Parts: sequence; C-alpha cells; structure tokens
Amino acid sequence: MNDLSQLKVSSSPHIRSAESTSQIMIDVIISLMPALAVATYVFGARCIVLTVISVVSCKIFEHLYCKLMHKPSTIGDYSSAVTGVLLAFCLPVSVPLWMPVLGAAFAIIIVKELYGGIVKNFMNSAMTSRAFLMASFPALMTVWVKVRTKLPVFLNVTDAVTSATPLDSLKQGVFPPESLSDMALGMTSGCIGEISALALIAGGLYLIYRRVVTLHIPLSFIGTVALISFIFPKGMSAFNAEYMLYSITSGGLMLGAVFMATDYTTSPVTPKGQIIYGAGAGLITVFIRYFGSYPEGVTYGILIMNALVFLIEKITVPKKFGASKNSKEAADK
Repeated sequence: MNDLSQLKVSSSPHIRSAESTSQIMIDVIISLMPALAVATYVFGARCIVLTVISVVSCKIFEHLYCKLMHKPSTIGDYSSAVTGVLLAFCLPVSVPLWMPVLGAAFAIIIVKELYGGIVKNFMNSAMTSRAFLMASFPALMTVWVKVRTKLPVFLNVTDAVTSATPLDSLKQGVFPPESLSDMALGMTSGCIGEISALALIAGGLYLIYRRVVTLHIPLSFIGTVALISFIFPKGMSAFNAEYMLYSITSGGLMLGAVFMATDYTTSPVTPKGQIIYGAGAGLITVFIRYFGSYPEGVTYGILIMNALVFLIEKITVPKKFGASKNSKEAADK
C-alpha cells in the first residue's frame, strides 16, 4: 500500500513556479541600477547615500513591526528593499537625510504592514509615501538642484544652486531649455530616479525580458499621455510632436509607468483591466499637469487608479465557463 502520510491537499489553483518573490524583487532592484548610476553621475554620491538610508530604514521598520506583532519576519523577500529604492527615487537629492527615514516609516508601517503586509496593501507604498511627504514638506520636496552640482553627502545643502525642472516650463506652455537628448540621458533637474528616460527604459526592457512585467500598463499609460499631449499641447498649436516627446520624457512618467504602476499588488491582473488602468492613470496625469497647481500628476494618477482596481477587475474579470446570467446574479447577491 502506498504511503499517503506525506500527501498534502490544498485548494486550487495548484501552480508551481521556479520564480519566487525574492527573485522577482532582485530583478526589480537590478533594473533600477542604471537610473541610480545616472543620478550619481549627475548629482554625486549623495544619491547613493539617500538610497541606502531609505532601503535600510524600510527593512528595519518591517523587521521591527513583524517582531512587535509576533509575525514571521518578511525582510528576506526583498520587497521592502524595492520600496526603499523606489522611495529614494521619488526624492530630490537635496532633501535632508532624515526624510527617507520618515518616508520609509510611513510606507512600511502605514501603507503596507497595517493592511497585512506584502500583497495586502491596496496602494503603492513608495508612491503613497511620496504623496505624504509632498503634503507635509512641500518646500523641501520641490528644491531641484542644478545638473552636475555635486552636493555634500552629510552636510547642509540649503545653499545649493537650484533650477527649474522641464515640467515647470511645460506647465507654462513653453519648451524647456534642455534638449530632448539631455532629457533622455538625464542631464536635467528632477528627482533622483526620474531624470534619465533611457536608463528607465533599459530597466523596463530588462523586466520584460525577465517576464516580471508585461507591456500592457506601461504602453497604455505612456501612450495615453503621448496621444493627449500630441493632440492638445498646452499653449501651442495642435499636433506638436516635440511637445509630446518632452511630456513623456520629463517628470516621473517613465518611473511611474514602468516601475510603480506595474506593482503586482496594486494593479489589475487581466490584460484588459491593465490597459484600462494604465489609460486612466495617463488621463489623470495629463489633467493634473494641465490644470493642477502642481506640475506633476503621475503620483496621484497612479494612486487614484490603485483605489479603482477593485472596480476594474470586477468589470474585466473573465466569466466562468458555462455560468448563466441567473447564476452570476445569485452569486453577487
């Protein structure tokens, strides 16, 4: 007789995969390194210091929370490290060193762990933390350091030479002084991780190659912004390709579309739902850029669509094979 003592029965789906959460998170971290390298070249080693502080803070807060709640520590899955890198990428290089610590505490404890930990939060941790810091410290979060200004790592940087970002110019309906090649290479002012479109695209292609993300969300997000800005360029005649290119390469669009909006936990699972989600985030982004008081709308575009994911999935989830309309209505009741 066969020994059935080791037989384990569980509910479906019975899926086995060589991929693990930790491996996926490591791939995401690898994909973010080109953008960090460009930022370090443009603004100096302070970018690395802020990123390290953010990552270490996220891991410490997650470990302490798990210990306090008598839960198994989850720092080994590297999800908190990804949150730390993305949070640092959302910060200007001039922020004080305590700011990524505060942002990490909010992202991990308030947004992630209080909702149950990984795959339980309904909004992107790094983006929500950025919104919190923007609302709490707007003056510190809108100081943009001039390109190739090497800031001191641990000293006061309030006397740094500042400059406007390309989005500030586009907000006024004029082209920024930077060329499109500068925008692609990262020779522009902005947050640490959003200045180089090419570095972010390279990271995105790596994630697609590793099958960590698909093209549905990034293409629908960026494509929506590109289409609207091409047809309705602010302060210019219609059908302006140059304005469109500046719009998609400036600000946090590439970072948000490729690395934030594609978060497994806070985005739809169906391809149709992902397209609707990305297009909605793009629409909100353009609306805020055109009519809001703040020149960037990526953060709030993603967060608003995060909150609508449950509705998107309810509309786009495939119907069960053989299910009748009456049985569906009965299940809903």
